[in-house]
Amino acid sequence: LFFSKSSLTKSLLAVAFLASFGSSMLYGYNLAVVNSPAEYIKAFYNQTMVARTGTGLDDKKLTLFYSVTVSVFAIGGMAGSLMVGILVTRFGRKGTLVRITCLVFIAGAFMGFSRTFGSPEMIIVGRFITGVHSGISLSVVPMYLGEIAPKNLRGFLGLVPSIFICLGVFIAQILGLHELLGKEEHWPLFLSLVVIPTMFQLMLLPWFPESPRYLLIEKRNVHATITALKWYRSKVNIQAEIEEMQEEQRSMSSDQTVSVIGLLKDRSVRWQVITIVVVNIGMQLSGIDAIWFYTNTIFENAGIPVPQIQYTTVGTGAIEVIAGCVGCFTIERLGRRPLMIGGFTFMGICCAGITLSLMFQSHYISVACVVGIIAGFCIGPAGVPFLITAELFKQSHRPAAYTVAGCLNWLSNFTIGFVFPFLQMSAGAYCYLVFFGVCMAVAVYVFFIVPETKNKTFVEISQMFAARNGMLEEESSELGIAKNLKLAKTNGYGAVDLEYEVIEK
Repeated sequence: LFFSKSSLTKSLLAVAFLASFGSSMLYGYNLAVVNSPAEYIKAFYNQTMVARTGTGLDDKKLTLFYSVTVSVFAIGGMAGSLMVGILVTRFGRKGTLVRITCLVFIAGAFMGFSRTFGSPEMIIVGRFITGVHSGISLSVVPMYLGEIAPKNLRGFLGLVPSIFICLGVFIAQILGLHELLGKEEHWPLFLSLVVIPTMFQLMLLPWFPESPRYLLIEKRNVHATITALKWYRSKVNIQAEIEEMQEEQRSMSSDQTVSVIGLLKDRSVRWQVITIVVVNIGMQLSGIDAIWFYTNTIFENAGIPVPQIQYTTVGTGAIEVIAGCVGCFTIERLGRRPLMIGGFTFMGICCAGITLSLMFQSHYISVACVVGIIAGFCIGPAGVPFLITAELFKQSHRPAAYTVAGCLNWLSNFTIGFVFPFLQMSAGAYCYLVFFGVCMAVAVYVFFIVPETKNKTFVEISQMFAARNGMLEEESSELGIAKNLKLAKTNGYGAVDLEYEVIEK
């Protein structure tokens, strides 16, 4: 590992894996789970309509019905992302993750018993509910991990969810093989397996502490904060870390959590907001969703036998997991900027390569470019935008920032899913040049605008943007008079001495 092993405790690693396993992995699983049983689900829809009305569905209506089944997941995700700010403020980060597990059990029941009750509507409702869960957890998990991690581990823990997203896609691809659950009689079970990881999370996650930053800055519960830090920090003096939290609390203009409207109006975080807008829209409009949509066709054109394409697709899933691990284990050495700049640039080059390969009918080059885009995406752009959304904002602004980022992410996902087929029909091979432009534009923006946040506290990161936001003088004025919390050592951890002193300007 490229960081101090002493700072990575078993508790930190356990909560990162548990939160990601029971939440983030389900997002990846639900993205891919409907691909393998697509024809069986369509046949079920048609049989149900014949039983109800005496006539089946024509191809257009059947395709529309199935398209709604796939895309309703993104609609649910967007709805869930709008709830993030309210939920994490009221229930906390861990509290939100525990409470939303009920959504997965409800969704699993709807999808698992849909064939028993002969109801296609139950599949659609179940997909929508899983989307709501993913929309919430996709923001809350990196927020929770970013707040419990020491600054030298924030990047590593922040990218653990992206590995589990890739792992979820990979597991869905493996289970979807004909030899496993890729048979007609198994598709309801295949869709409802999401309840198993969530069951483990529900049993174990409540035993872990809440985010220390949430407990201290928002709940003002000093004793709970110290208990949480003792849990996550092994034989480390937590005095400096509590003082850093107190500094962040003093630098906040208000104790109240900022609303989305307040976030958009606050000129002190103007460039931070622009940054999360650019990187989150860029992440979805980079072409990765279009590549996943077009993968089977490219593989078929490259001469891969149709029965073997499912195994080739599983191979791309394995590459996703490996690339995600590479990003996770190098981010603390390389930093956030190189992973994003390098990832988007490499994706852009590969998008241009697909256009050239399709023009000159070089199908094996197009296969290599598809693999390159997937690898480039998973190394950086897949996870770093969620991480820096936590890093660029103070405690008061973070929930609203995740609401904005999540909503844009899901909206862009939904848009590209609907627009790409028409873009492909109108522009042909040149459609990938649009993605090339998006990727290169985001890489240039990050290069010139976004500072490196590695090993920086949240206050230091905020101050790095202060000059660009034109807020240096105002911040200095606000911090001139502040309350300073004194700490005294107790058993090597630090206890709070409830005395305050005023620092004169």
